Amino acid sequence: MSTAIEANPHTISLTGKAASRIVAVMANEAPGAMLRVSVAGGGCSGFQYVFDIDREKAQGDLVLERDGATVLIDETSLELLDGSTIDFVDDLVGQSFKIINPNATSSCGCGTSFAL
Repeated sequence: MSTAIEANPHTISLTGKAASRIVAVMANEAPGAMLRVSVAGGGCSGFQYVFDIDREKAQGDLVLERDGATVLIDETSLELLDGSTIDFVDDLVGQSFKIINPNATSSCGCGTSFAL
């Protein structure tokens, strides 16, 4: 079961698998490191998900916390990610964070690019 954090009025959830992987990745980073998830223009479908490591929370960031993992999402990306679930998958193609976004009307085969 995932935990949803609400932030006027956006709801984004983080699965347990994603939280575990974030904790493992951050163990190799400087203390206080957090995963930042954002949306940028580009990719083969118009928008793309961006995953970065950040040490500072910006004003207006949504902060998701679960099982020791912290995810930051900027205000601009919130609109595009509203209702999404951040997951981590390990399949034949490889390991990656996956965003299940109900707002996306289409996405590319790699899963990191989407259209609205």
